[in-house]
Amino acid sequence: MRYAMVIDTVRCVGCNACVVACKTENATPEGYTRDWLRIVVRGEFPELRRDIFSERCNHCANPPSVHNCPTGASQIIEGGLVVVDRSKCTGCKACIASCPYNARYVHPDGHVDKCTFCAHRVRRGLLPACVDACPARAMSFGDIHDDGSEVARLVRSRKIHVNNPASGCEPQVYYLM
Repeated sequence: MRYAMVIDTVRCVGCNACVVACKTENATPEGYTRDWLRIVVRGEFPELRRDIFSERCNHCANPPSVHNCPTGASQIIEGGLVVVDRSKCTGCKACIASCPYNARYVHPDGHVDKCTFCAHRVRRGLLPACVDACPARAMSFGDIHDDGSEVARLVRSRKIHVNNPASGCEPQVYYLM
């Protein structure tokens, strides 16, 4: 099993429901975020294209943040989810420096924090809060290795984009274009 997220950039309206749901679900401190929106406008007037990317940790198959963590606090758990064990984290920032997606931050309590794809919800058979809250149904989550899953079907259905593919990290957040 390998969890992945698929985000449809055509369906996404940039409402920030995913950001608010994540912040609420994970009690993210004021001034910090585990996910965010990036808006890219391409083309020349009057032929413009606006793409909205709901971004977060990419839960890479080859995460440098895990490989560079000196304490073992950054780790890969069941389903390929990349998480931080707060009890082992010293806040040294080695994982932050090695993440090519700027998806980590130092929590005011001193440990590094990041998106976990809501591992606590996924373990209970629920969707990540961001996916569950999306009113446009632009986000999907599931097992990318299951050919019959919605995420596997979506990745096969259209042109996809991943952030920074040249990094070799093998990100597991896919954007439908």
